[in-house]
Amino acid sequence: MVKLTKIYTRGGDAGQTSLGDGERRPKHDLRVDAYGTVDEANAVIGLVRLHTADHPADAILSRIQNDLFDLGADLCTPEAEAPKYPPLRIVPEQVARLEAEIDRINAGLAPLNSFILPGGMPAAAHLHLARTVARRAERLISELAGREAVNPEALKYANRLSDLLFVLGRHLNGDGAGDVLWVPGANR
Repeated sequence: MVKLTKIYTRGGDAGQTSLGDGERRPKHDLRVDAYGTVDEANAVIGLVRLHTADHPADAILSRIQNDLFDLGADLCTPEAEAPKYPPLRIVPEQVARLEAEIDRINAGLAPLNSFILPGGMPAAAHLHLARTVARRAERLISELAGREAVNPEALKYANRLSDLLFVLGRHLNGDGAGDVLWVPGANR
């Protein structure tokens, strides 16, 4: 269990931070950017939850927030041959759970006839924002995986997460009835 007794350490005052294995890296390092963007997605999901307290989707979002801390822990600890401590990693079961939820929720949605503009109910609009942040995190994780070893399940989780946030947004918009549809060329 994590125990924080002091919030500031002054360790980052020179623009560096510690990874999960103790290695120091610049705060603008790609790995730090990737897990920082995961944290940003988590914060947006926190905003969504202001609107879902009485909805069954809130339990899904609560679990995702916890998973996103797992994902951040995974990303902040580089892969190592013989780690001092076993790192927390995203596992295939977490990805499979997202896939099952996507399939279950999508089965009840109206078919798509157009791309969807972010909007509708406040929770759905915030989910669209969370989805775009999750996609940015996915791009950063993908770029990081091209430079350093990254748990492949971490990238899969980020990819499925944005899909789940999309279908969950449609679900919260009346199963698609309240979606704001793109009308190509409408303002020409």
